[in-house]
Amino acid sequence: MGIYKIGIIGPESTGKSTLASYLAHRYDGVLVPEYAREYMEKLAPTYEYTYEDVVHIARTQVEQLQALNTSADQNITKESSNDIVIFDTELIITKVWFLHKYGHCPDFVEEALHSYRMDVYLLCYPDMQWIPDPVRENPNIREYLFDWYEKEIKELDIPYYIIRHTNC
Repeated sequence: MGIYKIGIIGPESTGKSTLASYLAHRYDGVLVPEYAREYMEKLAPTYEYTYEDVVHIARTQVEQLQALNTSADQNITKESSNDIVIFDTELIITKVWFLHKYGHCPDFVEEALHSYRMDVYLLCYPDMQWIPDPVRENPNIREYLFDWYEKEIKELDIPYYIIRHTNC
């Protein structure tokens, strides 16, 4: 069957990391943690970042996808009994981050979205209460971002499911 890649995306404070961790544990999959959060936390206490910082985050995300693609089943089966890889956020969020914050996105991000495609997306709807966090910055535009992420998924023509927490 090969590796099955699940991208967990959605606006900030919608339970992406919790869902990704749960699914990786439940299905004995491999979790690829949210690199952007890890990177941004290193910028404490100011959490100020530049365009170059976001480029670094995007390049690291692409490297993770390339490594997964080149190692194929070989390394995945060593970490897990299943060939499921769960991405806690991924390049769609990074693409939208570039476009929203800077008005343009590097070509390599778009190329990687087409070259290293997810098999399915779980798109978290912003129906959870906003929880303040030093690395979060968009409490008032979560529905706008949700719609934008959904549009990006549709343009890639990849299956997706909307996760609504109020129905859980």
